[in-house]
Amino acid sequence: MADLGYPDAVVRATDAGFQAAIAEVREAGLNIMMSMKGDGKPVSFIEDCADLADYTERLNDVFARHGTKGTWYAHASVGCLHVRPVLNMKDGEDVRKMRAIAEECFALVREYKGSHSGEHGDGIVRSEFNETMFGPRIARAFEEVKDAFDPAALLNPGRVVRAPRMDDRTLFRYAPGYAADAAITPVLDWSEYPGPLGGLLSAVEMCNNNGTCRKFDANVMCPSYRATRDEQHLTRGRANTLRLALTGQLPGALASDEVAEAVKLCVSCKGCKRECPTGVDMARMKIEVLAARARTHGIGWRDRIVATLPRWARWASLLPPLANARDSIPGVARLSESLIGIAAERALPRFVWNAFHDAELRAPDGRAREVILLPDAFNRYFEPDNLRAAIRVLRAAGYDPAVARPPRGMRPLDEGRTLLAAGLVDQARAEARRTLDVLSAWSSPVIGIEPSSLTTLRDEFLALLPGEPARALAARAFLLSEFLDREKAVLPLKPLPGEAHIHGHCHQKAFGAFPPAVALLRRIPGLTVTPIASSCCGMAGAFGYQAETLGASKAMAELSLLPAVRAAAPTAFIVADGTSCRHQIADLAGREALHSVRLLERALS
Repeated sequence: MADLGYPDAVVRATDAGFQAAIAEVREAGLNIMMSMKGDGKPVSFIEDCADLADYTERLNDVFARHGTKGTWYAHASVGCLHVRPVLNMKDGEDVRKMRAIAEECFALVREYKGSHSGEHGDGIVRSEFNETMFGPRIARAFEEVKDAFDPAALLNPGRVVRAPRMDDRTLFRYAPGYAADAAITPVLDWSEYPGPLGGLLSAVEMCNNNGTCRKFDANVMCPSYRATRDEQHLTRGRANTLRLALTGQLPGALASDEVAEAVKLCVSCKGCKRECPTGVDMARMKIEVLAARARTHGIGWRDRIVATLPRWARWASLLPPLANARDSIPGVARLSESLIGIAAERALPRFVWNAFHDAELRAPDGRAREVILLPDAFNRYFEPDNLRAAIRVLRAAGYDPAVARPPRGMRPLDEGRTLLAAGLVDQARAEARRTLDVLSAWSSPVIGIEPSSLTTLRDEFLALLPGEPARALAARAFLLSEFLDREKAVLPLKPLPGEAHIHGHCHQKAFGAFPPAVALLRRIPGLTVTPIASSCCGMAGAFGYQAETLGASKAMAELSLLPAVRAAAPTAFIVADGTSCRHQIADLAGREALHSVRLLERALS
């Protein structure tokens, strides 16, 4: 490479993690190309080819004559090129272009004495050209072999022999007449995806059936499939169900029982948002389903209680023994299961006397080194010492924390996470507006410690309140460990000998915030930090408390998280930044899990 004028072009990859990342680019490259937004997509019907410059140039000319261009993706080492012209398979004119391009490409292949089919087989798109390629005598021989072994034509009929036309639209995913159901009105903003229903249909159609969500070596995706091995409970299966619902092929559309069953075990982990090569955001799509169900069927008492927890929790925290009575009075837990479906064997989070109050910190004023702490309802009322530890850690790092406060006399700010989980989108939007209005008055970084709550500012706020104010807030909203690592903040840490096994919350992983949490703990002298290789813990907010999903919740936890926790030494720290994760570990493994900020607080000198 140096002889060619690129002396620094070769990068040594000696680290195992770096090598794995490079391999992932190779594996994901083709699907990344398929992540183009809109109806035009790279369409696969031309066989891979050797890097023959004259052929590729002429093929580009073919594309240009038909008003399109191809996407090219290569195995540079062996000179093998993948080529896919960009076409809209919903458009009859583009289907005709596909036919013309296929015929002209086939003519080129024959001219170069090549093969029209090879690495990827014949399928529907190339089988009809077999007789022209091989001649009638060999084509009849193919048919004889097929008939001898499969006389009833049960095994993959229509491939290799007696094939249909490759442009027969009745066989397409988007058959003639395929169109969005105009009666559907999305409740979230999907404008980043061009297309009908405000972009919602295009977002669903981003799923190209590549099947990455079926893999078990992905980071998080897809916990429900890992637990059930059922295609229905998979990102791909859900996307296909939603596509049918949005195009009038399922009675009841998004509010139908079929769609509800498809998303029933979706824990909104957002793993697909990050790990799916085409970025299918099933967690956001589930909100649309829940909203449609809520509009059509209403919501039950259990969902309403959970959804409004941030509103009534401040009153419950005034008398914790009464608020916690469900788990202390014999028979009440069983009654709660029979009446509203909260699993009797689950202990609920416990209210404490010393709930966090906004008055414990000053109000923002924009001073130097200011950071604005945004307390979430879960830590505020159930584990307030986590918030107090965050204040001490921020101060030790040289920052001046303040707390975002609502106008006098109003309830504390809330991001609306629990409301979204029940499909109460209008109420969630009102909460988001209230929080955005207060936080927009200042430009200081906004810090949270609960991943599902803080990342709502960076994700759902953009879909609830599209515009510059929400984008500006998203750009300065961080989890505490993420912020301290990003700012390279100096912490006065003393040795804390021992081991810590840390489980990443799904939303931490989805937004790339888990590595900073690990890196920050690794600053503690004497502490050996081991990330737990795990998917979703299975608690996922209220999911693990619901009687009907309790079994799935346990199954998800048993996949990798609980075995790792049980294998950890009794003296080791178990760390999890998600409230749900800590409760799942305590319930099913009998181990106390700490928020990472509590470990940092212990190590402050």
